[in-house]
Amino acid sequence: MQPAPASISAVDLFCGAGGLSQGLQDAGISVVGGVDIEASCAYAFESNIDAPFIERDVRELTAEHLEPLWIPGSIRMLAGCAPCQPFSPYRRGVDTSGEEQWPLLREFARLVRDINPELVTMENVPRIGTSAVFLEFVRDLEELGYFVDWKSCYGPRFGLPQHRRRLVLLASRLGPVEVPDGALDESSYRTVRDVIGSLPKLASGETDPVDPLHVARNLSPLNLRRIAASLPGGTWQDWPEELLSPCHRKSSGSSFKNVYARMEWDKPSPTITTLSGNFGAGRFGHPEQDRSITLREAALLQGFPPGYKLVRRDTRVNQTQVARLIGNAVPPPIAAEVGRAAVAHVAAFDRVE
Repeated sequence: MQPAPASISAVDLFCGAGGLSQGLQDAGISVVGGVDIEASCAYAFESNIDAPFIERDVRELTAEHLEPLWIPGSIRMLAGCAPCQPFSPYRRGVDTSGEEQWPLLREFARLVRDINPELVTMENVPRIGTSAVFLEFVRDLEELGYFVDWKSCYGPRFGLPQHRRRLVLLASRLGPVEVPDGALDESSYRTVRDVIGSLPKLASGETDPVDPLHVARNLSPLNLRRIAASLPGGTWQDWPEELLSPCHRKSSGSSFKNVYARMEWDKPSPTITTLSGNFGAGRFGHPEQDRSITLREAALLQGFPPGYKLVRRDTRVNQTQVARLIGNAVPPPIAAEVGRAAVAHVAAFDRVE
């Protein structure tokens, strides 16, 4: 069946577990394929997005690999989030110039040049916005005839229940285009309570028999005492002296207050990282229960819909691997707003035509 004139089909580069694709689909965009070098992403992407997963290094990807995927007659979108570890705020002060992930944005630009899609969108950490490789990417798009807009987007304004900022770029060969700002104000932000407050209660080490992703890591006796002494929104400075670790007693560690801490029920969560199940790696303690958050809770706070499939039911859950899939994902609510902006942009172009 031929699509309507304004339909958009998208290929998701560096697709991971499908967060960007989920958001684009929520906006009415047809995701026709995802590409990633990590085989561990295949099940999540294909099970939830219902599109083919291509396990391939983007540096070896060509326009010919993607050509059969596009819906004939549709507006083509090339989307993606190049791995952002070299630009992460958690690595300030680290020299990352020699890391192989730096050139991946140039590979994205190469594919744009070879495919010449009508639309391009990419997402990354805000810090990349001042980097030479990103500014080069923007110049490449402009030289290819794209109208380009990009900005730092604050997650709660887009319905993401998480204090997270992401840089979002949207480019079009059809005409000027704008990245949305997000429509919600502080009084309407979704909170930790909104998205995980109704989940079954668990103790440390317990698993929900219905949902294998709702599993609480087993805390050591010392960390159980620490989380019991932790207040929502507080820090390890609330603990009695005997619970402090040696690093907390040093001046070099005294400023790291957002570790070994609980979330707050009625605020968005902190940034969900690849270590979000680790009580000692951030403010990842449950607001009320004496445990760290579960993989399902992390996925919900990252904006994935309830029931999003990340592991096969007949396989053992690899907590480290699944936490990486969740933490590295593009938050679907942000992607959905960008997708809706793209759909409206194409619809407006069609009306002008």
